[in-house]
Amino acid sequence: MQNYFSIGPSPYEEDCAQVGTPGYRTKAVAECTRYIELLRRTFGPEPDGARLDIQWFEHDFGQYCEVVCYFNAESHEAVAYAQRCEDDSPATWEETEDEQVEENG
Repeated sequence: MQNYFSIGPSPYEEDCAQVGTPGYRTKAVAECTRYIELLRRTFGPEPDGARLDIQWFEHDFGQYCEVVCYFNAESHEAVAYAQRCEDDSPATWEETEDEQVEENG
């Protein structure tokens, strides 16, 4: 069974593109694409049965997008990956890069 968790449009301590502002769609897609790259650097590539992607949702002010992690609910590995993305996502754009510098220090 396919399911998904909404991860968000960007790291949770960062500002993100705002629905209804000029150029929102272009900025939001770029931001979500960058966030997917950050999640993959942080947690590794998606295992079989999991997939990071952008999904559009309806809002009173128009459509907005977020990164979601689709997963096969029958795959323990896919569920665990999606859960990590939801629970342990980076707080900032630099968080993962800072940690990598410290480890390689």
